[in-house]
Parts: sequence; structure tokens; C-alpha cells
Amino acid sequence: MVSLNALLIAGTDTEVGKTVVTSALLAYWRKYYPQQSVGILKPLQSGLGDRELYQRLFFPELSLDAIAPQSFEAPLAPPLAAALEQRPIDLGVVWHRLQTLMQTHDRVLVEGLGGLGSPVTDELTVAALAAAWRLPVVLVVPVKLGAMAQAVANVALARQENIDLCGIILNCNQPLSPEDIDRWAPAEMMTRFTQVPVLGVCPYLEQTESLDSLAQAAKGLHLEMIPKPSYPAVG
Repeated sequence: MVSLNALLIAGTDTEVGKTVVTSALLAYWRKYYPQQSVGILKPLQSGLGDRELYQRLFFPELSLDAIAPQSFEAPLAPPLAAALEQRPIDLGVVWHRLQTLMQTHDRVLVEGLGGLGSPVTDELTVAALAAAWRLPVVLVVPVKLGAMAQAVANVALARQENIDLCGIILNCNQPLSPEDIDRWAPAEMMTRFTQVPVLGVCPYLEQTESLDSLAQAAKGLHLEMIPKPSYPAVG
């Protein structure tokens, strides 16, 4: 059974805007649905950045390990970063944290690492982990030349793993005109080639730590297509 109160924010690659999109969704649900509790999980982190940002903006009461149970210093794929430190990757710790969040929050956002094909361990990719943990997925695709090919390839991998792909969010990592967006990542064509709905475009944000700007960016997306929580928080 698919986990209906957890959602994986995955990407086609690294540096495509997963953290910005995840932050926008967090800010949106906190602002417009304050009655719902929203949790965050970064399963593994290599290098600095994501969990520190989530703690600073949204969860100052949480430890960094509560946000990302497994972390490594080198900004490399987790298996390589773990090998440098001669430490094992313990997905059991991550799974336990996810279960706790799902039982105590109405929604849980899980930010992936790299792309769907990125290695999490020596045996598992992000896509394989999403399938094993029954996580529905939103795919972040950067608006740039080659966006269509990246989207098609990642959707094919998601289908290979039988992942529940809820939709695609196009993300602007730079200021772009509507003409540029339509030229590089036409939503209608992307939906036709992938058979996955495009939920909208997350615009370029100069202030990526402004909660109002983040919430406004997510407000323009078709979030009604994302599965609603299947049960309320119990704790």
C-alpha cells in the first residue's frame, strides 16, 4: 500500500531545485493549512546545506540528526562519502525516523538526493528506495535546455520501479521569461511524452529563505493533484 501521508520530492539530477520546492511546499502548507502538522526528512545528506536550512527556517526545535538521520562530510554520493569515513549506511535508522514522522504528523515531506537514479547505497538507487518504502513521488525538473530528455528518462525509471508518480514540478533556477519556459520545458508536450501531469512552474526566487515568497511560489502549483493525507496525526 502506498504511504498517503508521506511524499518524496525527487529530482532528475542534483542541483535542480528539490530543496527550494520542498521549502515552498513546507511554507505553503504551514501558511494556508496551519491545522495540519508537516514533518520533514532528508534521509541522507552528503556535505552541508539542506538539513541546516530546514532547521533554520522551519524546525529550530529539532536536532540536525532528527532532520537527516544519516550525514557525511564529503559532498559525494552517499556510498562514496560513507566509504571515505569508513562508516556504514544504516537505512534502518532512516526508516524508523520516517515511521515516527508518519505517525505523528499529518504530512511528511521527504527530500531525495541527486536524481531518481542516484545511488543511496551500493545496492539501492533513490527510485528503488521510493519503491521499497511505497512513497508517492513528485519529480522536480529544471527548466533548461534538455529538460524534456531528463524528464522522459526519469519517468521511465520511475515506471520501471513501479513508483506512484503524482506529478512533475518545473523549477526555474534562473530568471526566465514565459517564452523561455515554453521553449525549454513546454508543459503540454512534457505531459504528452511522460503521461505524467505537470503541476506547474516554481518561479525563480531571489529570496529563497523568505517564507512568504516560498508559500506564494507553491500557491501557483496544482497541489490538489497531490494525494491528501490518509489519516490524521496520532500524537
